[in-house]
Amino acid sequence: MTKARRILVTSALPYINGVKHLGNLAGSMLPADVYSRMMRLMGHEVTYICATDEHGTPAELAAQAAGISVQEYCDEQYEIQRKAGEGFNLSFDWFGRTSRPANRKATQHFAQALEANGLIEERTSKQVYSIDDGRFLPDRYVEGTCPTCGFEKARGDQCDNCGRLLDPVDLIDPYSSVSGSKNIEIRETNHLYLLQTQMQDRIREWVNSKGKNWPNLAVSIANKWLDEGLIARSITRDLSWGIDVTDADGNPRPGFEEKVFYVWFDAPIGYISATQEWAEATGGDWEALWRTDKGADETEYVQFMGKDNVAFHTVSFPVTLLGSGEPWKTVDKLKAFNWVTWYGGKFSTSNKRGVFMDQALSLLPADYWRWYLIANAPEGSDAAFTWEGFQSAVNSDLANVLGNFVNRITKYTASKFDGKVPDAGTSGDAEAWMVAELKERLPRLIEHYEAMEFRKAAAETRAIWAAGNEYLTKAEPWVKYKTDVDAAAIGVRTGLNLAALFGIIAQPIIPDAGKKILDALGIPEDKRSFQFGDIEALLDALPHGHEISPPDVLFQKIEDSQVEEWAEQFGGGDQA
Repeated sequence: MTKARRILVTSALPYINGVKHLGNLAGSMLPADVYSRMMRLMGHEVTYICATDEHGTPAELAAQAAGISVQEYCDEQYEIQRKAGEGFNLSFDWFGRTSRPANRKATQHFAQALEANGLIEERTSKQVYSIDDGRFLPDRYVEGTCPTCGFEKARGDQCDNCGRLLDPVDLIDPYSSVSGSKNIEIRETNHLYLLQTQMQDRIREWVNSKGKNWPNLAVSIANKWLDEGLIARSITRDLSWGIDVTDADGNPRPGFEEKVFYVWFDAPIGYISATQEWAEATGGDWEALWRTDKGADETEYVQFMGKDNVAFHTVSFPVTLLGSGEPWKTVDKLKAFNWVTWYGGKFSTSNKRGVFMDQALSLLPADYWRWYLIANAPEGSDAAFTWEGFQSAVNSDLANVLGNFVNRITKYTASKFDGKVPDAGTSGDAEAWMVAELKERLPRLIEHYEAMEFRKAAAETRAIWAAGNEYLTKAEPWVKYKTDVDAAAIGVRTGLNLAALFGIIAQPIIPDAGKKILDALGIPEDKRSFQFGDIEALLDALPHGHEISPPDVLFQKIEDSQVEEWAEQFGGGDQA
């Protein structure tokens, strides 16, 4: 076992507006959780931080539609998202909120530090004002034709067709996406601008250095933004909901009384403020995670996100951290994911296409979804969710390969060996074969997790379970029992130890099933780690005579009739 490491894990903050769908879960929070669990099982000190991203126009508009205050709306949605995360067994050390006082204080601090370093200036800019809506429109609430590629539904901040960053005043035939009104005009308004242009070379150097530990997807997105050239970006908005803009003394900044910081400025700062909240609540040391002058150089910082968030985490947030001139920790490993699509298309609430986190848990327990989404993680390319693929993975991998193995060996022990680990018999060829398999596969499994290659980790986990089934076919304890009980005993004892190992390696991805297996086998909490030691000793680790009890059926198979019903309810199959 190598020296224990201190690891800070963050996943992209889920926006407060609505329950997240399975694609959101698979692209950030779930892999971050699996990685955090695995690193803890390896004996490392892990702090996994997340929070809801609560500012911006969508929250205002949703609250308005619901007829409640924005604060009430966010309070309700936070509870819904917190419960959904709990239901999926996401092992956050802290799940914060960007609307809390800690983030207000941190955001205002960074703005002042950046301004003191000459990286923020006040500018008069032209902005789209909707006369019918009675408000300035944030960038993404202006739509029109892209001046670069002609795409007719380009948003004011970015064209989804060509990927070009835009200014809403550049759009051709712009209109309000809030009301659809074209009764708009360009008005002047004052805003604070972050002078990213001055940080172009420094960010390029930083990306070249840190990007060695990132997947190609993340590096290519960062370089695309850098190659196009960083521009000064407004970090304030004409809104009422958000973090107020103050001067160096903490008083309202003159002329900015009705403005707030742009949500994309304050949201990533929420990683720091949520860690501060965690420290206050638990007695933890947030500075050892975030301040390089307080030990954070010894911390590994790992971020997880979907590809749409990469540019902000590889350019904008580093500009904030590095530009402050203060000793802040920046990301070491950044894992970016492509999309999980719904039969190749987008998830859509309005069109009843796709399953959202709360709905998923009403159909089946979390482990079913966790397994499928990690085994099909959208790493190299987009990954399409299909009911047929989901059914196949659950029935084959979980019910047949893992569940059937544990069920067979524990029930046989109960019926033939009084529910106790037998002590007779000596190892032979079948056991030697199994040891050789594990010596090759267990180190490879750990390598995949270290490399954050989740599909490969799930495939290797399944391969180890499958090898156990092959071992039982070779050992044939049920056949040998008829003529040689001792020969059967070695097969049963090895099988029980394999069941314990299978429960241990199940824990990162399917923690409920792992716990059920290990509880049924009476494995003490301090023996559930990934510190395997001598592989041969693993197959005889359970004390002879130790009592076990068969667990309930671990996984129910998904029937064709269920798939048909769900496809009708949520889309998919012929509904796609």
